[in-house]
Amino acid sequence: MENDAISFEDLNLNTPLYNALNDLGFVKPTPIQAEAFNLVASGKDVVGIAQTGTGKTFAYMLPILRHLKYSTQENPRVLILVPTRELVVQVVDEIEKLAAYINVRVLGVYGGTNINTQKQAVAQGQDIIVATPGRLFDLAVSHVLQLKSIQKLVIDEVDVMLDLGFRHQLLNIFDILPERRQNIMFSATMTEDVDELITDFFINPERVTIAVSGTPLHNIEQRRYDVANFHTKTNLLEHLLQDTEIYHKVLVFVAFKRLADLLYDELEERFPGQSCVIHSNKTQNYRLRSIEQFRAGDNRVLIATDVMARGLDIENISHVINFDTPKFPENYMHRIGRTGRAEQQGQALTFSTEKEQEAIETIQEYMDMTITLIPFPENVEISKQLIEEERPQIRERNNPTKRTEDAVGPAFHEKKDKNKKENLGGSYKFKIASKYKKPKTRGDKNYNKRNKRK
Repeated sequence: MENDAISFEDLNLNTPLYNALNDLGFVKPTPIQAEAFNLVASGKDVVGIAQTGTGKTFAYMLPILRHLKYSTQENPRVLILVPTRELVVQVVDEIEKLAAYINVRVLGVYGGTNINTQKQAVAQGQDIIVATPGRLFDLAVSHVLQLKSIQKLVIDEVDVMLDLGFRHQLLNIFDILPERRQNIMFSATMTEDVDELITDFFINPERVTIAVSGTPLHNIEQRRYDVANFHTKTNLLEHLLQDTEIYHKVLVFVAFKRLADLLYDELEERFPGQSCVIHSNKTQNYRLRSIEQFRAGDNRVLIATDVMARGLDIENISHVINFDTPKFPENYMHRIGRTGRAEQQGQALTFSTEKEQEAIETIQEYMDMTITLIPFPENVEISKQLIEEERPQIRERNNPTKRTEDAVGPAFHEKKDKNKKENLGGSYKFKIASKYKKPKTRGDKNYNKRNKRK
């Protein structure tokens, strides 16, 4: 049976799940949901590779909720790890929608908020925990969260998790989980780090791959501009954003947190109250508020860094604009994957400086296609002003006062002999004890007397 012909009725669901899906208006499963259902339900280890926006959360939650029996035990039985705080909130929300007619307790935990409040919530008893690795480990170490009853471990967006440096924390978590458990992992890309993790911790996993990682989504129109520098990019973006009907919900990606704030200040001056910004230096409440304002349409522009590129599910984004060209083609794919979701038509624009042309070539080679180059608008000012990151580094080759690495200044002198003492570390106390005939133990008062007799 072809995936296109499969409906949720063909999957072995139960009435509460069918009722929830009907409320949500879902009739047909996405390819990853259809392919993964029986594999996850079988209890085998599963590795799923699929683009973002393909319904991966429901792909693992449908079979898990289908077979999760009612229980009053306090310790959780399902653990879901995700890389960012925003994804915790989003996954919990998705689970609650799907479990609307099921008596199941779900809790999301993440850093940046009061851990004592989360400890109290854990102590009340939970069935499913959704967590970032750092906060989960903190709760487990405090012995408030017991992981001995975990039957299923889900690691979502694992490639992002490894990119963000969570490998060590993941290994620590694996050490305190029960050995007999089902491992379920979903990733948008297969990298060497991901493959190594699978080899070390998964037992003969079943693999589900939906679409090749480098294949561009067919319903996203991709175009690009060659732009001189940051301020010229800002002028171009402001020019485009003047059309509020076409550019009604725009996600702008920048390379660094500082540039995100800088761009936000520029846009706020030109379009007051229409933009919001999100990156890892912002507080949790600020980040959540920015996402909700963008999702609700209160702000039509959201400026984000690459940490936000994956897993963030916001509907009806009209344009993704790569204000900076990403160095890695995978990041480009995940950025533009924020638009054109649910078979809607999406638009992706990329701004590239001369230094970023190499990255454009890599992206085009990765996708095996050419991104259409658009002529730069004549009525947009080309700025000559450079920001700090764009200014050339000044190298003072003939500076007579600049000291070479091997030069020794006039204030240099050798240490005196008494200051050249060797650092003996822990062995020093034993040498002193030998010199002054200290007793071997404090309680042996007769030690010195015996040595005197000798």
